[in-house]
Amino acid sequence: MHIEIWQILLLTILAFWMIIDQLTLSVIGNYPLLVGLVTGIIMGDITIGLAVGGTLQLMVLGVGTYGGASVPDFLTGAIVGTSFAVVSGKGLDFAIGLAVPVGLLMVQLDVLARFSNTFFLHRVDKGIANNNTNAVERNIILGALPWGLSRAIPVFVMLTLGNGIVNNIVSNLPEWITGGLKVAGGILPVVGIAILLRYLPTKRFLAYLIIGFVLASYMKVPMLGVALIGVALGLVYFENHNNKAKPSATTTTGEDLDDGEYED
Repeated sequence: MHIEIWQILLLTILAFWMIIDQLTLSVIGNYPLLVGLVTGIIMGDITIGLAVGGTLQLMVLGVGTYGGASVPDFLTGAIVGTSFAVVSGKGLDFAIGLAVPVGLLMVQLDVLARFSNTFFLHRVDKGIANNNTNAVERNIILGALPWGLSRAIPVFVMLTLGNGIVNNIVSNLPEWITGGLKVAGGILPVVGIAILLRYLPTKRFLAYLIIGFVLASYMKVPMLGVALIGVALGLVYFENHNNKAKPSATTTTGEDLDDGEYED
């Protein structure tokens, strides 16, 4: 299977838009799951798109670019990983093994985009100093270009180079590389969950963690079933906690009243 030209163009536009969306509206730009879903729709395989995006979503839970820090861009990784997984037919583990290096590579390009954006920032400052609102507006809009191109160009290049030769590359890769990518793809989601558990009150809710682990590992309950049981336990905990927080009502009799007080 090959990636069609229209698919490359749509995915390039998606890559450009998602970083702009991440900085503005945040409709899909903060969620690899949604980016993987859209990529899966474009590539014609929603299942692998959701699988890749959902796995990468686990790896970025609780991760934020506080203070302008650059973090691995698994949004771009979701596009590339899903696309190559559909084209090569290698499955989820191979897709994650490709998506993670792409996400790490994008850290360097993110820094370059931030650095390039300072050019327009200085022009904005100059426009403010000269009370030129048109220049301010124009350079704010132009300032979005380095961000969008920092994602769109790599995606376009990767997908274009992979358009005709991805199957040959995959088939000629040594077994130790493909095997290593699959192992990494299986380990990294676990690392993401472990990082998430590090910041959650796990000790306080250890019993619920054990219940979920037993259901998923030993009783082979599907993830939807485990999630629904988790929601039910969460509701039970909320109701019990809420009832304990309410002050108990006491019935006051005339004998308990102080002098001068009267019962309504």
